[in-house]
Amino acid sequence: MLHCTPFLLFDGNCAEAMTFYQTCFGGELTLIKLGDTPMKAQFPVEKHGRIINAQLKSGAIDFSATDWMASPTLEPKPGNTFSIYVVGEAYDELKTVFDKLAEGADKDKRTFIELHMMPFGIYGQLTDKYGVSWIFKGDKVE
Repeated sequence: MLHCTPFLLFDGNCAEAMTFYQTCFGGELTLIKLGDTPMKAQFPVEKHGRIINAQLKSGAIDFSATDWMASPTLEPKPGNTFSIYVVGEAYDELKTVFDKLAEGADKDKRTFIELHMMPFGIYGQLTDKYGVSWIFKGDKVE
């Protein structure tokens, strides 16, 4: 079953911000640094200390975040530091919604990434025809 949560993008202070939010909401905070994943080889060493995935869960509150990794191709600015995070289990379930949202979407290589496997599971992103940013994540297929 699909569900949506907010997804925030920070510029190097994700751990600080999410730790602050944990003091506000309580709950369990998970922080994963880029340097602790196999994806680190795809990025310069100076980004290895950045957070690739953060999640705060406290009762009905559940949101995720990351540090900005797209620089210098795409820089953070007000309006592009928030996405809707669509989380599901199966590729087919995610693909159906992804394809519908992709109709009329900007296929710019910086903001459109077709669904594909990553070390942490299925991943894709797009900005729809209304300018809304969507990030998709599915379970890792073993």
